[in-house]
Amino acid sequence: MALTEGTTTGQETAEGRPVHRGAILAIILVSYFMIILDNSIIFTGLPAIERTMGFSPTELAWVQDAYTLTFGGALLLGARAGDIVGRRRMFIAGLVVFTFASVLVGASPAGWWMVAARALQGIGSAVLAPSSLSLLTATFEEGPARDRAVALYAAVAGIGASLGLVVGGTMADLLSWRAGFYLNFPIGVAMIAMGVRFIPQMGRGRGRFDVAGALLSTLGMGALVFAIVSSADYGWAAPQAWAPLAAGILLLGLLVLNEARTAQPIMPLGLFRNRIRVGAYTVRMLYMAAMMGFFYFTTQFLQEVLHWTPLQAGAGFLPMSAVNFAVAMAAPRLVARFGARLVLLAGVVLTFAGMLWLSQAGAGSQYLVAVAVPMVVIGVGQGLALAPMTGLAITGVAPSEAGAASGVVNTFHQLGSSVGLAVLVAVGSGAAGDAMDPAAVGSRVHSALEAASVILAAAVVLVVALVLPRTRHTR
Repeated sequence: MALTEGTTTGQETAEGRPVHRGAILAIILVSYFMIILDNSIIFTGLPAIERTMGFSPTELAWVQDAYTLTFGGALLLGARAGDIVGRRRMFIAGLVVFTFASVLVGASPAGWWMVAARALQGIGSAVLAPSSLSLLTATFEEGPARDRAVALYAAVAGIGASLGLVVGGTMADLLSWRAGFYLNFPIGVAMIAMGVRFIPQMGRGRGRFDVAGALLSTLGMGALVFAIVSSADYGWAAPQAWAPLAAGILLLGLLVLNEARTAQPIMPLGLFRNRIRVGAYTVRMLYMAAMMGFFYFTTQFLQEVLHWTPLQAGAGFLPMSAVNFAVAMAAPRLVARFGARLVLLAGVVLTFAGMLWLSQAGAGSQYLVAVAVPMVVIGVGQGLALAPMTGLAITGVAPSEAGAASGVVNTFHQLGSSVGLAVLVAVGSGAAGDAMDPAAVGSRVHSALEAASVILAAAVVLVVALVLPRTRHTR
């Protein structure tokens, strides 16, 4: 049977070749891992980047903010383009852009070059991330096979984030911060070649492209992310923050009106009619807000308070990485036995408990009890939470809307990361200002992680209110 856009049951492609689902899954996972790895490598490399490129503290923030701005702004556009143009085409295009931009970052001769290359990386990620998830949805039917694939996808998200700190710290200590970005080149080239070889050719979707929706979503999301980024530097009272915020809200409001009227919307509003999916989206946003703060502030705590090197700080996340992988691999069996919603609840509750425990660490704390053990609890929670969170967000989505649904998932993920980090940085700065002595850093970390615990408590409430109650459509 020929495999066309959106079908998952055929054993052969349109050219008569067999469909290698294992190879397709490996390509998806490695490519997504490259994005996550790159995003966390930057944290341990920032001090060396600041010295090498001559950035001021404000300019240094744009190394991450330029990436966040384009990634968040172009997500819905990149996701829907996969449905219209073809998932294989967009997946490979995203790989090409991301890989090329990574080389440009590593070769940066000046600060402006690096910021521009990071923005280009964000565009590549905005195409690649939703294309990865929609390709997974199109390749595996709902059931045990998709559950296992989603569990692996979620494991990559958790492990890549913490392993990126290890890789970034190792590269920065032993070689250069540039090496972490150059690492993407051989991986990207290999995945492009494998994608051309193993991913089936998928036809173009029918219908017209939602040009107005594409413009409104890209500009609206971009303005919103820009406002969040600017608020960390200027405060919400400054026009640099509230003006783009107002523009973003207006543009996104117009987007909703446009999507309600167009025949083939870039963000189908029907995705939000399912209460469980809405719960999965909003819980993901809050969860990622807390987890971005966890990585950002725990790295600072290890280096500035415990006086660890970047390599040691990266290695300090290994207990979390190990347990996260083990639990994520067991998640499909737990979901089959207890249901996705109960497993999600357990994961978010455990993450909350670990975060609250970690927030109590101070200058006189010992790593093993104050950091490593709560990290293990957080790792167990993340291993349990991410797979059902992702699975519930794409359950029941029509194949023709897989790309749009994946874009919504990644949009809430990116919004949570951006908003969460801006809010938690503001909370930490309010507690101890900008001083870099160990006591001040410890105070900032304590306040920020306590705020992250409050965010996770809100996520627990949303799981109970929106995700746990059964509907007449669920068994």
